[in-house]
Amino acid sequence: MNKIAKIKWYCVIIAAVIAVDQIVKKVVDDLLAVGESVPVIENIFHLTYVRNSGAAFSMMQDRRVLLTLLPAALICILFIFLVRKCENEHPVLKLALSLIIAGGFGNLIDRIGRGYVVDMFDFRVWPVFNVADIAVCVGCGLLLIYVVFLERKVNGR
Repeated sequence: MNKIAKIKWYCVIIAAVIAVDQIVKKVVDDLLAVGESVPVIENIFHLTYVRNSGAAFSMMQDRRVLLTLLPAALICILFIFLVRKCENEHPVLKLALSLIIAGGFGNLIDRIGRGYVVDMFDFRVWPVFNVADIAVCVGCGLLLIYVVFLERKVNGR
């Protein structure tokens, strides 16, 4: 069995997260004007259309080349690692890498296609974010759980 077949469900997860991310961004782009905010739960959760030309928390604004090339390289490295090295690894590690890849790729699509990332989830006490950001954060959390609690058990240490 080839290596892609062994991680096929993780490839499905990557594709699904990217699809959901892009669909949500398209809906927001079609229905809201830039800067428009619609309360879902007044003063707690709003849908707010923000165009972010920077990285997380709007850092590094307008550094498009760096914010395109660096994530593209990291996504490629993580995917190659997932395909070549992770076929027998713990599912938490594979899921973590899949979510990080998917989220990174979702935002990369925006940077390349639009020149900015579409953000929309606004909890009023945190910067506005999107589905791809959620995937990256959950993936990083799972990676941390894997490294701290599972890696030693899996590798017999």
